[in-house]
Amino acid sequence: MTITRTITVAAGVFAPGHLGELTWQVPFEMADSVLEEARARERRLRDLPSRAGLYFMLALGLFPQLGYTQVWQKLTAALDGQPGVPSPTGKALRDLRRRVGAAPVKALFEVLAGPAAQPRTPGVQFGRYRTVAFDGCASIKVPDTERNRAWLGKLKAKLGVTGYPAIELMTLVETGTRALIGAVFGPRTGETGYARQLLHLLRPDMLVLTDRGFDGAGFLEAVAATKAQFLARLTATRLLPAAARLDDGTFVSRIGTLTVRIIEAEVIVTCTDGTRYCGRYRLATTLLDHRRYPAAALIRLYHERWEHEVAYLALRHTLLNGRVLRSKDPAGLEQEIWALLALYQAIRREMITAAETVPGTDPDRASFTIALETAKETLTAATSIIPAGASITGRIGRAVLDGLLPPRRPRVSVRKVKSPLSRWNKADPDRPTRSTPVTTMTVSLSNPETTPQPATRRKRSLTAAPAP
Repeated sequence: MTITRTITVAAGVFAPGHLGELTWQVPFEMADSVLEEARARERRLRDLPSRAGLYFMLALGLFPQLGYTQVWQKLTAALDGQPGVPSPTGKALRDLRRRVGAAPVKALFEVLAGPAAQPRTPGVQFGRYRTVAFDGCASIKVPDTERNRAWLGKLKAKLGVTGYPAIELMTLVETGTRALIGAVFGPRTGETGYARQLLHLLRPDMLVLTDRGFDGAGFLEAVAATKAQFLARLTATRLLPAAARLDDGTFVSRIGTLTVRIIEAEVIVTCTDGTRYCGRYRLATTLLDHRRYPAAALIRLYHERWEHEVAYLALRHTLLNGRVLRSKDPAGLEQEIWALLALYQAIRREMITAAETVPGTDPDRASFTIALETAKETLTAATSIIPAGASITGRIGRAVLDGLLPPRRPRVSVRKVKSPLSRWNKADPDRPTRSTPVTTMTVSLSNPETTPQPATRRKRSLTAAPAP
């Protein structure tokens, strides 16, 4: 039996310049455009053109455990016999990274970033609003070099400092799809300061979900100034006066110059093993119409914010595999992180496109791991680089649809806090020791006149997956 396979790639030294089927999301024209705008195109034709360098930097994110030359071999594994395909050294590939720089990679991410789903895609909208969320991540470690320490510093511990510097990443995410709308990163200076740099990405049709770290009056006023709505959790010690009581048990109050609606509730969860867990929530929202936006629906919606954590899980553990980044200087780190974010977004867009071909399919059911592994296979085989026919679902999309996860079940999740100052996991004593399905969830609104004062000891808190 004879099997013949035809590979269509660019000619000569441009042949390694692809990303397998993910090239559908980052086509040659897009790569050339961002390189041209950043003035990073080569002045003369080289053995390693800038376009090949841009795709090489994206491919580094697919294989975080491999060195430069091994990743290059992945790019050229199916191109044996192609004339003019170079075989560079590790030093030549490092020089290629420096020549291309960070600007075109950042521009590529900005082209790919943004809301990725259609408004009618399940889980994307709450009423007429697209739900988005701010959240930070400070656990991406970088090499412990003098230049990295000078930029990022190191966390202090009782007996000195920690092992690796860590970069602070702040993103704005579309919660229904976990797609990135924007990102900013740098030294650890505080979440709200970085989040303010992303406020220009908010639109009047967005509903912003935030946790207790973003409840400052100045920040919430800045969010409201963009004409976007917000649903923010407030700290337990922040008690607000009730200016007017509403029929559903919520009340109107003020935060700074804003008129907001306050929802105080106790959520009691009963698990399949008979255990019960209680959490107390105090939420503030600019959605003042209690008939159109019932309090119970907003409390259930708030748990959508945890989809942001799932996005970071895919970025740090599935894609980066928990590894320390490669670059030993700030310029290299900037380029590497923008490439990692652009790659993540390209995979997400491919997953969402596949889910939307089957009406009624929630993007939550698409497996990031399946999409990632299939993307690696298409890169090493150099397949589906150029779309064939009119189908918008290629090999990655078919693999995602064939491996859809079951619909989300409510559950109380394991919650462990890994201290950045210690190598040991520290389990929160108020959380369950294992993930347990939820049978019932009861929401009881508190009357503002009878709202209990904050307790002196820490209350049990609740982590639950969004209701189906």
